Formats: sequence, C-alpha cells, structure tokens
Amino acid sequence: MDVVVQRVCTSWTKKSRGGSEAARRNAAPTAFLLPPGMIAGLHEVAMRESDFFEPSTEVQDLSAPGTILREVDGLLRVDPPEVSMFAMPRRNRRPPAVRLARDQWLQWQINYRFVGRCDGAWSYRLETFNVLYGSAMPDVFLGVPTRHVDERRSLR
Repeated sequence: MDVVVQRVCTSWTKKSRGGSEAARRNAAPTAFLLPPGMIAGLHEVAMRESDFFEPSTEVQDLSAPGTILREVDGLLRVDPPEVSMFAMPRRNRRPPAVRLARDQWLQWQINYRFVGRCDGAWSYRLETFNVLYGSAMPDVFLGVPTRHVDERRSLR
C-alpha cells in the first residue's frame, strides 16, 4: 500500500497542566518532517513530559499503525483510531471512517486521561495521526490537511 502514517504521541502529568510547563507542552508540534527516503510505513514520534517534550522517533512497517487502513474502490479508508478501554473520557459514539483519494492526507486527533493503578494519579495523552495516501515528500504533513477529524475532549 502506498501509505505513510505519522503517529505523534504527546504524554504528560498534572505537572504540565498549567504555567510554563503547560506552555512547553502546548508548543509541542503535531506534525514533523518525514525521515529521508520514507515512501511508505509508520513514522512514530513520542514526546514525553519526562523528556522535556523532546521528540524521539522510530520508523516501522504498517503492521500496527493504531488505526485500520484499507484500500476500497481506489480510495483509502481510514477507520477511527483504536482507543484504550482504560482511557477517559469514554467515546461511545465515534466519527465515521474517512476516505482519501490519492495524494490526500488526513489529520486525526484524539486525547485521553488515564488513572494510575497504584496511586490514582492522572496522566494525559494526545495522539495525532497524520495519514497520507500516495507519494510522500518529507514536508507533506507540515501543510494543511485535506481532511481533519478532531476528537479532543475536555480532560478536566
């Protein structure tokens, strides 16, 4: 499949909910340049509060992109990203799948809150899925997406 997925995951704790730490978190990008020569696959970018939101990257095949991708009638069908059953808020109603024509791209954003098993402390995560159907230029995700789905909710 001629598909590139860039999954950007930003995670933080209560420490980054306000003040200068929140400003640092909010400045974290939701899209990056692709690695040189990448024409298909999964580009994972993780930014954690514990690493001062410095990005760490990894390139993988598309075996587990975090969403279901299928080619149907010359279009790419992108199903809603998988959600953890332990995450809040609950999402009983999800947006429908998005269909992309060649050389179109989608940005899908979704956020979560988790409760620690031992201490009950909250942690948070924002996932951004940038999905391109077609040939990838390194800066493809730095522009305006063809389609955008925003599933971000208030996390309290």
